[in-house]
Amino acid sequence: MCTSYESNNPKEAFDVFSLFPRPEFDYKPEIYKDYFGPIFRGTDDGFETVAASFGIVPRYRIPKGVRPYDTMNARTESIAERRSFSAAWNHLQFCLIPCRSFFEPCYETGKAVRWHIRLADAPTAIAGLWRAWEQADGMPTLSFTMLTVNADEHCLMRRFHKPGEEKRSVVIVRPDAYADWLSCKSADEARSFLHLYPADEMFAEPFPLPPRAPKSKPNGGEQQSMLD
Repeated sequence: MCTSYESNNPKEAFDVFSLFPRPEFDYKPEIYKDYFGPIFRGTDDGFETVAASFGIVPRYRIPKGVRPYDTMNARTESIAERRSFSAAWNHLQFCLIPCRSFFEPCYETGKAVRWHIRLADAPTAIAGLWRAWEQADGMPTLSFTMLTVNADEHCLMRRFHKPGEEKRSVVIVRPDAYADWLSCKSADEARSFLHLYPADEMFAEPFPLPPRAPKSKPNGGEQQSMLD
């Protein structure tokens, strides 16, 4: 499952998404659970770019006493039955998540190594669902999830996730199909988009996180060690 992705810089990369307005809000260069980033969705007048948080059920919306769970990804095979996703799916609340690349762990070396994956020669936009939540002040806020399909037979995406686990891939939408995806009129029409992207049109390489700086000891601890 994809739990983080590299977002597009609104000043440098959004010209490739010319169908959609540039975002008028700030967001982080890498998006994790509950971080806000831009999504594209359809309106009665065309398309819009709005801020939404990653994970269709935000952490603060999980009731007390309920074990925390993740909703950054939605399995398309069960999406119509899962309570977290079914309402958005049945109401055709489709969106696109623009990104430079998305991250997955590769265990081929015997330990998890973070890789980034993107399209080789086109902007990357991932199919998703959005949902609105009403805040205490009555103002709405949005959240989203990425749609995934089985990737056991995909020569690239099957390289990721832990050994023995089912291989999954996000659903990538081609640039010439952006408008069609966001304008789907039925769940059956939407399912025609839910397939794997050709591996020979994708690019992937190791992209580990930089090492963390070691924590410095309190001054008192350093002085004590010199006295010992």
